[in-house]
Amino acid sequence: FTVFFGRFGGMAKHVDVPYPVFAYAGLLAWTYFAGAIGNAGVSLVSSSNLISKVYFPRLIIPLSAAGVGLVDFAVAAGLMFVLLAWYGVGLTFQLLLLPLFLALAVVAAVGVGTLLAALVIADRDFRYVLGFTIQLWMFASPLAYPLEVVPAEWHLLYALNPLVGVISGFRGALLGSPL
Repeated sequence: FTVFFGRFGGMAKHVDVPYPVFAYAGLLAWTYFAGAIGNAGVSLVSSSNLISKVYFPRLIIPLSAAGVGLVDFAVAAGLMFVLLAWYGVGLTFQLLLLPLFLALAVVAAVGVGTLLAALVIADRDFRYVLGFTIQLWMFASPLAYPLEVVPAEWHLLYALNPLVGVISGFRGALLGSPL
């Protein structure tokens, strides 16, 4: 992202912080979300032996798949703080809002992951489309570019993407930019 979007694409001039920090703050939220919905989407199919033998609420399986990604998120967040220190970006009181935006990412991941798990159960071939769909969704989310680059007439349509608010919130909480 730093080389292609930051330097070649000129996105670095649209942000107030070093571009690698800006991009990684967005990737922090996106990586958790993409991993959680990918794991949750195939969780029911991959746990079919357990589901057929023991009775328990089936919703626990996609929920646990989304919860597993929080461990990866914790490691990635540690790296984020190293990056913030390396580039000299100070922390603000807005960092206290990070758990709120993480909770929003978890809720969005559980919702989308549960829907995808149901679609994969209904049509097993959908799991092969899942990776491609997640990749397209990445480019429809403000990872490599700030929200201000999107033309104003598209903001209402763009707001339908649940990750727009989550990624912007992560950046605001981590970088001290306006929420």
